[in-house]
Amino acid sequence: MAIQSFGNMAKIPELRNRLLFTVLMLGVYRIGIHVPTPGVNGAAIADFFQRQSGTIFGLFNMFSGGALERFSVFALGIMPYISASIILQLLTVVIPYLDRLSKEGELGRKKITQYTRYGTILLSIIQGFGMSTVIENMGNLSGGLPAVYNPGFGFRIMTVITLTSGTAFLMWLGEQISERGIGNGISLIIFAGIVARMPAAVMNTIQALKTENMSLLFVLGLATFMVVIIGLIIFFERSQRRIPVQYAKRIIGRKMYGGQTTYLPLKINTSGVIPPIFASSILMIPLTLFSFIPHDILSKYTWLTSLQTSLGFGSWLHNVLYVAFIVFFCFFYTAVTFNPNDIADNMKRYGGYIPGIRPGKKTAEYIDTVLTRITVGGAIYISLVCVLPNILITKANVPFYFGGTALLIVVGVALDTIAQIESHLLSRNYDGFLGPHGSKFTGRKG
Repeated sequence: MAIQSFGNMAKIPELRNRLLFTVLMLGVYRIGIHVPTPGVNGAAIADFFQRQSGTIFGLFNMFSGGALERFSVFALGIMPYISASIILQLLTVVIPYLDRLSKEGELGRKKITQYTRYGTILLSIIQGFGMSTVIENMGNLSGGLPAVYNPGFGFRIMTVITLTSGTAFLMWLGEQISERGIGNGISLIIFAGIVARMPAAVMNTIQALKTENMSLLFVLGLATFMVVIIGLIIFFERSQRRIPVQYAKRIIGRKMYGGQTTYLPLKINTSGVIPPIFASSILMIPLTLFSFIPHDILSKYTWLTSLQTSLGFGSWLHNVLYVAFIVFFCFFYTAVTFNPNDIADNMKRYGGYIPGIRPGKKTAEYIDTVLTRITVGGAIYISLVCVLPNILITKANVPFYFGGTALLIVVGVALDTIAQIESHLLSRNYDGFLGPHGSKFTGRKG
């Protein structure tokens, strides 16, 4: 079925052109990863950031697809855009004007998108200036190599302009993919950056096999375990709690409206990948600060060394705090982005009700109760997936990073992209990847 679906994709000119455009734009992005920022020593910067895997720089490097360790023109990646989008979402709950805009349909969404772009540029300027200052203050790195050839105010201004322009270009690239390609452009850019690291993981595994650090049986078992984990993620990401909603019959003029039964779908993972991103960022802040403390000071104050070790990647305290932050942000972000009172009011306005539940306040309370229960399951699921890399690396000595935020993003983006391809195939009477079930089409070309 999947092979036939790939063949069907080539038979639809519009879909074929969209796929080619998406691949071409992602290719432009990957080429830009290797374009260095003027005035920096690429070899010295790469050596520094490769030793910062457990700090906030490692997190940014993952989302930038390795652009940060090269300090390329795309070093900031698309993270300023994501941060601006999250900030706008949170401000929508606080600022009534933004709340009204979010409910004004297409016109309101365009205005919020415009504000998000402005916020992206502002955050890029701030982050670019901070990054240039950090790089400039590194001095000579390992081997006595200078990080910056000509430090000074001119270097900072040039770096801010370069990095801000790179992020703005990525933002435009993502919007072009969303409009003229397949899938969400911003998500696909992050997806491409994460997937690009997979060949290195495969090579590390092969090298471990050659040096007999890993047995063939262990590698086969690990591959099976990875397939099972990916299958579980797909299952949870597609799972929903459907609340039945009945609409009363209404007669307007000579026509009768309503009377049908539909569902209110509540995802188990309502908050997506936001909780692990926030949790990782908070935990990496102290580790990042520790990386800038001189070694002689750490040696003098042993309690600082003990604290650094306790908060380090893979420690029990790190894992406990990580899970606690993930659970907190799962509930917090769900509460911010999903308002049961608005859902209940809209249902009541259009004559909808949940069988056995009174409209209005009781409906809102019922939806909130159901949402709270499934969020508990979603928080446990995300916590297990995100703690998985810590266990595999520290306990099983797996030579690559598997699981966590990266795996959630890869699987989520892949599912969303496949769903869009599926809709193109079914709309032209072809079999999709998931088959014709649940569709009015027969699965044969008409």
